[in-house]
Amino acid sequence: MSVPQRQVRALFTTSTVTVYQAYAPGIALPAVAAGRFVPPFKRDRMTWIKPSFRWMMYRCGWGTKPGQEHVLAVEMTRDGFEWALENACLSHYVRDLYPDQRAWQERLRVSPVRVQWDPERSIRLAPLPHRSLQMGLSGVAAQRYVDEWIVGITDVTGLAHRVHDLVRQGRDDEATAALPPESAYPLPPAARDAVGASEWDAVGATE
Repeated sequence: MSVPQRQVRALFTTSTVTVYQAYAPGIALPAVAAGRFVPPFKRDRMTWIKPSFRWMMYRCGWGTKPGQEHVLAVEMTRDGFEWALENACLSHYVRDLYPDQRAWQERLRVSPVRVQWDPERSIRLAPLPHRSLQMGLSGVAAQRYVDEWIVGITDVTGLAHRVHDLVRQGRDDEATAALPPESAYPLPPAARDAVGASEWDAVGATE
């Protein structure tokens, strides 16, 4: 079964969805201890969250890049996640989504959320034909993320290293089996339309 071109895939429950971020120990360890982001985390900067574990591994180099040594699984409310998507603007102009460039620029100016669709990654971090969502939170969205939406924070750096070790040993099937079980997230129509996600059903994609 083919994967829709732009589909949100995530680990989620009936009330929460897990997204990933990676930070240096100085930010990550206090956040894990507090169960929320605390100083020196700077809430006045845009913070990027990623529901795809593999894309996070690509971005942080399996938790080895400087400043990204700790991979955090952030469980947040689905209500917050969907609010952010509904109030998002794509980072670049898409003709089919906005009436014209002026409309996109105005949406970009007022929106507290940026969305990018980047190539999803294989277990070896090679680009795949379909896309993975990244979401940048700023302003009111970043404030609500820190103060209202976060349910818990877990350090999953050990998992990142274990999966990486399996990949380096050529045990790709075992590495894939060890990944968090992500599945297609059922976006509300308003959220899907705001970010240009593909329509899909239980049978397959319908672009």
